[in-house]
Amino acid sequence: MAYFLGIDAGGSHCRSRLTNADGEILGTGESGPANTRIGIERLHAVLRDVAAQAISAAGLDDAQVAEIRAGMGIAGITRTGMREQLAALPFPFADIAFVTDAAIANLGAHGGAEGATLIIGTGSIAEVRVGTTSFAIGGYGFPISDEGSGAALGLSAMRHALRALDGRSEVTPLSSAVTAGFGHDTARAVAWMDAATPKDYAAFAPLVMDYAENNDAIARSIVEDAAQHIERFIETIFNRGAVRCALAGGLAMRMKPWLRARTVARLTDAISDPLDGALLLAGLPAAALPTRKPDAD
Repeated sequence: MAYFLGIDAGGSHCRSRLTNADGEILGTGESGPANTRIGIERLHAVLRDVAAQAISAAGLDDAQVAEIRAGMGIAGITRTGMREQLAALPFPFADIAFVTDAAIANLGAHGGAEGATLIIGTGSIAEVRVGTTSFAIGGYGFPISDEGSGAALGLSAMRHALRALDGRSEVTPLSSAVTAGFGHDTARAVAWMDAATPKDYAAFAPLVMDYAENNDAIARSIVEDAAQHIERFIETIFNRGAVRCALAGGLAMRMKPWLRARTVARLTDAISDPLDGALLLAGLPAAALPTRKPDAD
């Protein structure tokens, strides 16, 4: 019997899904961040862990594990030398294919057909497939990139909150909520920032969205700016030849109401999720995939 393992390794979460050749889910797994920034040894450990969770749930023995074909989408894989380091890692599977997490999101969103996906999660990146050619737009890494993302929202909120503490900008409910976690103490906030990761900044994104939806002036300005970046992403995607575009990522649905109606009208719904895209990468036939809404990182 054939087995297929899909892994979606993103900036906040790593998830796995194991199926048979009919697409029946046999087991799943979940862990924390698994992008290449955490280091190759730690990344390997997380990938092995989520794979083992799915395999254990399925009750496969060593001989069956050796038959697994795996597809893994990993955030940050385009960094210099990462593909080679990943290819050298030991895994007990028959075959493994590695691509970016954006690539598996796009595969899943369009069932392997051409199209584009804009991921708005901890970070942001667009993956575009035109004919047989695939390429990415953005996704250079936080803080220089990731426009419109959760991390970008959190960074803007922190900037505003510190300026408000200084008296250089208006104190709003959002700024007070952000600084409350630091006892409204600038030094404590700066100490936190010294070690903060994109995931840490993105943890403020739901707060920013909540206050924006309740008409906090600064929160609205932050979200409106993020929406402009997302609009520009979408315009560029179509200008570069995409025939369709779907949104994915944990922040996508909350940002969608902030986009112009004409932009939303150009979007299509994803037909499946990034883990199914990873399964397609592994070799699972597209006909075996059920419809699953995206829940990317």
